[in-house]
Amino acid sequence: MALDILAMAPLYQAPAITRIGPKTDPSKRPADPLKPLVPSRTKLTTIEAKRIMSILDEAINKVELVTLLSHVASNREDVEGVLGEDIMRAVREHEDLCQVLLENVRCLKEKERQLQEQEEAEEEGWLRDRLLSIELQRSSLSPLTQQIKDSTKNVLRLLLSNPQAARLLQMQTQSRSAEAQNFIDSLIELRGFLFEKLVTSPMEARDKAQFIQDINRQNSNNQQIIDTLENELAERMKNRNAEEELEDLEAVHREEKIALEELKRRHKVLVEEFVQIREEREINSKKRMEAEQEMVRMVRAATLIQAFWKGYLVRSLLRSKKKRGKGKAKGKEKGKQKGKEKDKGKK
Repeated sequence: MALDILAMAPLYQAPAITRIGPKTDPSKRPADPLKPLVPSRTKLTTIEAKRIMSILDEAINKVELVTLLSHVASNREDVEGVLGEDIMRAVREHEDLCQVLLENVRCLKEKERQLQEQEEAEEEGWLRDRLLSIELQRSSLSPLTQQIKDSTKNVLRLLLSNPQAARLLQMQTQSRSAEAQNFIDSLIELRGFLFEKLVTSPMEARDKAQFIQDINRQNSNNQQIIDTLENELAERMKNRNAEEELEDLEAVHREEKIALEELKRRHKVLVEEFVQIREEREINSKKRMEAEQEMVRMVRAATLIQAFWKGYLVRSLLRSKKKRGKGKAKGKEKGKQKGKEKDKGKK
């Protein structure tokens, strides 16, 4: 969709931009009372999330390249040896199509302006012919628009197939229009929002929503108290009579400041309690998972020991049966031999 929008706009020039700046050292950052609002994960873990971010990054990269084509068109001699003949030919064709489109749009607007100026003075037949001419010219813009879209895709295909040329093109960029820069900045901002959404777990999303709801509720209550105090102060200021009353107002103001400080202190305590409860939940959850894993290991170990013990009992039983069988066989053979010896003696 971004490419379709850019294909319809004039070519722009601008320097390459850095998508995301380097992060500061966490050890040097001050304590953040809004830490519960920050996701615990900093990297994408699912294939679907990585694919989504990859698609968005690819779109941003293509938008950056498309907004640099006018630099190529206006500096052909400087970049022709770097980008190659195929890319330069595609850029020239794309530039010609854009110029034709802009000229047709300009002519169409001029005809519409003339039609509005002469609508009351001319005859009905002339107006009908003029309207038909405008409609025909407007209908011719659609095929030309499609040609520009196809031309944009062709230029991008050639640039992406030559990464070195794409990098050199970004290095040679001198300026980019404010409109194109704002559009790219918006895409990068969208990337940041999407990344934060993808790294936030459902539990963190619920905690964040609950935290924001609690803070909003507390702020609403505080605002109601402040509004009430301000209304009371306004009423007293209306009814005050000179200096006895000025002192009273000053006292009320001091009380209000004390009450406001107390509300701020309570709000800070609530934030700290929420953070502590959240940390305790995370610790308890971690301990519970470790205990479950330890129980699984113990069950597996017990199962393995039982299996070895059963195997040992079976083997012992088989050995004992085998020994008894051999003993009986030997006794039978000895009995047969004694019988044979008795028979010989009788003979």
